Amino acid sequence: MDKANEKEVVVAIVGAGPSGLSAAACLNRLGVANIVLEREDCSASLWRRRSYDQLKLHLAKQFCELPTCPPSNSPTFVPRNQFVEYLDNYQSGFEIKLCCQRACRDRVV
Repeated sequence: MDKANEKEVVVAIVGAGPSGLSAAACLNRLGVANIVLEREDCSASLWRRRSYDQLKLHLAKQFCELPTCPPSNSPTFVPRNQFVEYLDNYQSGFEIKLCCQRACRDRVV
């Protein structure tokens, strides 16, 4: 997309975990330009790098689904690798703009 077609970013979302991705997707559906800033080099870094392979969601999937996109073809308690795949598909499906390795700091005036 060239600069002439880009909307001015109105909202900055800090963190690309499930909540940050959800917020970005909802804003995209409303046509509000946004960007997700993530400290790590990928979205959902806790799920990708800091959870063990056999981890499953501790709540049933219907309580963990992101807005407008329930996880299909998954067991009731979704395994870590399927949840990460679900988040990746959500990010690409809603065309979420992600800027990785961006630190946010307080600014004292």
